[in-house]
Amino acid sequence: MGSESHQQSENNEHEDSRPLYLQKFRLYETTSNFYMVGRDKTRTYWKVLKIDRLEPTELIMYEDSATYSEIECIDLLKRIHEGNKSTGGLKFVSTCYGIVGFVKFLGPYHMLVITKRRKIGLICGHAVYAITKSEMFPIPNSTVLSNMPYSKNENRYKKLLRTVDLTKDFFFSYSYHIMISLQKNLSNCQSGLTLYDTMFVWNEFLTRGIRHQLRNTLWTVALVYGFFKQVTLPLSGRDFILTLIARRSRHYAGTRYLKRGVNEKGRVANDVETEQIVLEDVPAGCPLQISAVVQNRGSIPLFWSQETSRLNIKPDIILSRKDLNFEATKRHFENLVKRYGNPIIILNLIKTREKRPRETILRAAFANAIEFINKDLSEENHLRFLHWDLNKHSRSKATNVLTLLGKVAANALELTGFLHCQLIPASKTGKLLKFSPIDNTEDQAGQDPYEVRAEPNSPSGDYHANLSILQRGVLRTNCIDCLDRTNVAQYAYGLVALGHQLHALGFIDVESIDLDSPLADNLMKLYEEMGDILALQYGGSAAHNKIFSERRGQWKAATQSQELFRTLQRYYSNAYMDAEKQDAINVFLGHFRPQEGKPALWELDSDQHYSVGGHASSLAMESSRSFIKRSLSEGNLICGSSSPVKETDTEQTDDSDQPLPESAKGGSKGLSESTPEISTCETDMSFARYTPSMSGRQLFLDMQLEQRLGSGSVRLRDRVDSIDFSNFLDVEWLSSSGNSCEEEAFERSAIIGSPCCVLSSDCVTVESKAETSSSVIESSSLKCQEQTSRDLNFDAKGSSKHIAEFSEKFVHWVNNGDMLFP
Repeated sequence: MGSESHQQSENNEHEDSRPLYLQKFRLYETTSNFYMVGRDKTRTYWKVLKIDRLEPTELIMYEDSATYSEIECIDLLKRIHEGNKSTGGLKFVSTCYGIVGFVKFLGPYHMLVITKRRKIGLICGHAVYAITKSEMFPIPNSTVLSNMPYSKNENRYKKLLRTVDLTKDFFFSYSYHIMISLQKNLSNCQSGLTLYDTMFVWNEFLTRGIRHQLRNTLWTVALVYGFFKQVTLPLSGRDFILTLIARRSRHYAGTRYLKRGVNEKGRVANDVETEQIVLEDVPAGCPLQISAVVQNRGSIPLFWSQETSRLNIKPDIILSRKDLNFEATKRHFENLVKRYGNPIIILNLIKTREKRPRETILRAAFANAIEFINKDLSEENHLRFLHWDLNKHSRSKATNVLTLLGKVAANALELTGFLHCQLIPASKTGKLLKFSPIDNTEDQAGQDPYEVRAEPNSPSGDYHANLSILQRGVLRTNCIDCLDRTNVAQYAYGLVALGHQLHALGFIDVESIDLDSPLADNLMKLYEEMGDILALQYGGSAAHNKIFSERRGQWKAATQSQELFRTLQRYYSNAYMDAEKQDAINVFLGHFRPQEGKPALWELDSDQHYSVGGHASSLAMESSRSFIKRSLSEGNLICGSSSPVKETDTEQTDDSDQPLPESAKGGSKGLSESTPEISTCETDMSFARYTPSMSGRQLFLDMQLEQRLGSGSVRLRDRVDSIDFSNFLDVEWLSSSGNSCEEEAFERSAIIGSPCCVLSSDCVTVESKAETSSSVIESSSLKCQEQTSRDLNFDAKGSSKHIAEFSEKFVHWVNNGDMLFP
């Protein structure tokens, strides 16, 4: 009898030591308090949270330390009801599935809760959910609310927050750390509290108050924004489960033209981590083979921007001359190394040649930045790169483009590897594999962030993991928007990775999948769907899928009309919708916090970080809001200078937030104060906007940059404008199976005979040369504009016989992206 009692005690202790996940909640109210009752999936454990409703402006809550049974919890609610009968008793409000967070504008606190959910997938037995419906409840009772001062902007802020649609593209899990990769889940990763500080939890700010008060995350869900899709596919008489996850970073988040490039902390716009998970479809409780691979996309990590314009469908690219030592760029890549390890492989897909230099400006600057950073790195830790013009190569059949990208992907995958392991449940009960919190962080001294802990007695030990391969390093892909071309390249990488994953799991005998196979088509549909979702989030329209459409054999005219429609849709969204969308994101993420007596969010200037440095002097003359600007990164208030106010909130665990060194700050002004960085006149030449007269200090910094890069830097700029090149891949071998020799010969002859050849070398690389007077610059700009004018006129005449049915204005708009309606 005694031994039985002792055994029962051991079992209870074992059960109690397991992580507790509350998954369903009921919200009740009295006049003085909200009561939220939460239970676990098995209805074994019940907890109670009390939230004060009498305090008008503060968030006060108390969590009952006791864990109740269902009967005990019902009895507790009855006693609460009896004790509050004189004021109306205890009333049921809503069934909930987790707290999204708490938000305060100019009045009381509001609580955001999930009221309906739907299951969208399963990872190792852990359910993943999307939100079907959410509600926002004011915390104070009606009497307290009626006595609070009225603010006309309160409802506008609430309406703005509601434009962030939680039912689209947000997902969460109660028991699986969906905000980090599978490899990090199996590794020695952070605890639940720390995980909310990671870059992919979008409600980190909204949950900050409750997490800091309760010191746990039982009542909240961590929302990830991006894309999640899971499908089961047959292969060789067996089924496997394919999961595609895209996690969008909350750092420097926003819309296409309002968030470009990098900020001072090294965070880039449109930063998305894509994870592809493949696992066997086996019964619960059986040994499970699983594989995962991660890739990354993000804006070119330089200080650059594009003005939102209602008159110009293709705004000029403005490259800032601040940060000549590439400190922010360096920080970005250091963060990638911290997240993924070495090597970092950069696939840059932007153009090599343009009649109007736009992308080529960034291409040359990015190449110089990589070379500059590599000079301070050991050879084994060098940034690996391939500058490869996807537009140029896509002029041939789409199959050739995907074949070439497949070669690049195979080389990258060989360098980084991918995760492959076998998970064996420690018991035969078929219970979930546990990904329990471990209170160590990745950056702990002497800790290998990729060490998998799989001992049966470890804190995460409801499973054994027989490890075969780990991923070290990552492929980072970019174009200009990191949407359309980038998505094609990510599909090519995903297809190559899928072949290796299925081979490792024993589904196929070779490590490759034919482009014409049904499996490749199924994967293409997944990546196409992901690309559309990510493009809608950042760009305002579905992705341009010309290569995918041609691959499917879609009628060319239908493809062209679809591309035109999406171009116009994206233009309309960028010009008319993005400002409000950016405001909503800034409020949701806590980048802007309303204050009485301060300007409202919609009264502030452009959200672009370039407005701080470029228009600081003009802003100072504004009488109404001369003392305030929007934040460069986290939405802090900027007071009269271009340096962001130091972040006062909790430090993020996955980013280095140290301020720039003084040497970098010294060159941050970039342009002379007398010349605005964004020109007020419309011109066809984007490079003319960043060639003002330079001060002696700026001239010295440019000379210093040339010295540090070495004498070959100017030659490098010329080289990157004309051909593809790489430091880890044989480009000649890559190109040999691509476009035909006839096409390449035609392109070379066209480039040699084109006036834009002179234009590119004279005007794009002028940034690297030390100009001594404004007159030289002005004459150079005029000369370039005249050449471009002649070039465009020549093209228009040569092609007029083919496009006589269209008006001149329409043709000019299509070719040049200028104003369609004067």
